[in-house]
Amino acid sequence: MNTEATKGKVYLVGAGPGDPKLITLKGLDCIRQSQVVVYDRLVSPKLLGYARPDAELIYVGKSPERHTLPQDEINQLLIIKAKEGLIVTRLKGGDPFVFGRGGEEAQALRQHGIPFEVVPGITAAVAVPAYAGIPVTHRDFSSSVYIVTGNEDPTKNDSMLAWDKIATGAGTLVFLMGMANLPHICQRLMEFGRDPQTPVALIRWGTRPEQRTLVGTLENVVERAQAAEFKHPVIIVVGEVVKLREQLQWFERKPLFGRRVVITRARTQAGEFAERIEALGGEAWEFPTIDIAPPTDFGPLDRAVQEVRQYNWIVFTSVNGVESFFDRLRQLEKDIRDLCGIRLCAIGPKTREALESYGLRIEYMPEEYVAEAVVEKFRSENMHGKRVLLPRADIARKLLPEALREMGAIVDEVVAYRTIKGRGDTQRLKEMLRGGSIHAVTFTSSSTARNFVDMLGREEAPSLLSGVTVACIGPITADTARAYGLPVHVIAEEYTIEGLTRALVEYFQSG
Repeated sequence: MNTEATKGKVYLVGAGPGDPKLITLKGLDCIRQSQVVVYDRLVSPKLLGYARPDAELIYVGKSPERHTLPQDEINQLLIIKAKEGLIVTRLKGGDPFVFGRGGEEAQALRQHGIPFEVVPGITAAVAVPAYAGIPVTHRDFSSSVYIVTGNEDPTKNDSMLAWDKIATGAGTLVFLMGMANLPHICQRLMEFGRDPQTPVALIRWGTRPEQRTLVGTLENVVERAQAAEFKHPVIIVVGEVVKLREQLQWFERKPLFGRRVVITRARTQAGEFAERIEALGGEAWEFPTIDIAPPTDFGPLDRAVQEVRQYNWIVFTSVNGVESFFDRLRQLEKDIRDLCGIRLCAIGPKTREALESYGLRIEYMPEEYVAEAVVEKFRSENMHGKRVLLPRADIARKLLPEALREMGAIVDEVVAYRTIKGRGDTQRLKEMLRGGSIHAVTFTSSSTARNFVDMLGREEAPSLLSGVTVACIGPITADTARAYGLPVHVIAEEYTIEGLTRALVEYFQSG
């Protein structure tokens, strides 16, 4: 990409049909490097999260009822920004050259001597039917496909559409942006020879959690759409291939299809959870309410590492604690062999995996991944005079060290890392909650629940979550959420990300 500050350039980028993962790698690279992103209505907001922190984001979205900016003004905006020496990404739904008016924008740029590149996107004309289980071609049903604009004014006399050829000239017809003209489209196709019993599919918000599909025929689909109050944005598929949906629909059959799930974990730890949600058909919306930071003072942790051989037990309560401890071990040029003879306890399978990755053997991992279960284990041990190291978060509960001291143990509780408030887009999340586009909010620790309420406002948070499923990783997190006035609908029986995901699936499927 051209990154010279003195010479502007415009990238006409196709964002794909809606699912943010359907953007190309090159398109994502353009977003990340551009100083200006000019985006449309159908672009996933998640893609904007990849923009540079200092990038200017300019919305120019259009809908059948309203245009934020006329096309001529959009063209002029691109020219002005490029002439200022800026790198601009013009982010458009689908593909910029498939009814995206990208060709007009490219012409305007060329006329003004502005360098540009076109980055094709996955067109909704093919991807949206695929997400509804409809292949636009199939050797047993259709060997040709027409992609047709659906928003041409039906009253104009000089139509650019040759209805006599369109109606019977291709096996499959795909109309984009045609919901308002559905009666006219069906009427014209039947007038020019298409069988009234030809199957028709209307696919709304294709590839997104809001995707809905309605199937009928040319003869009855208008009536069905009116009864279902089907509204744009809709893609219309006409042809025998629509029948294959009964066998091939896959997206809408996923267990979390139609669910947008908020993940409140730290951004660096949200990836695994997001992948699980999206593999099951949901959309993960990251709203980090916590962030992991180093201690303000490494002194206590460093002293514990330097004198580690004095301990009988080290209890690791999280992966963060493991990573912080071994990072200091390296920084202080200590050797992992210094842990020889020390008994290790890990709370949770991920913590255990983190320790085992260093070649260490774990003495004990409780079946229930909470401090209370660890306390019960140590009650069966003679802890009098034993030295125990707890490298953990600054806000960890005091139950474990207090219980160990009551047993006569000498406990050094050191801050290995701090849990601080995250930087999620609070305003955006509030808008989504008010608009009903969030279906579940998940909490993986008490701190995620506490900070979530603080960020949304203690008075406002409970009402914003009205009608939203609240899922917690375990009973302690659930108690914290309830203490802040939040309803709790799901509590994982296994206190892991896998367990929380499984509990969410069971909850939604049972409903």
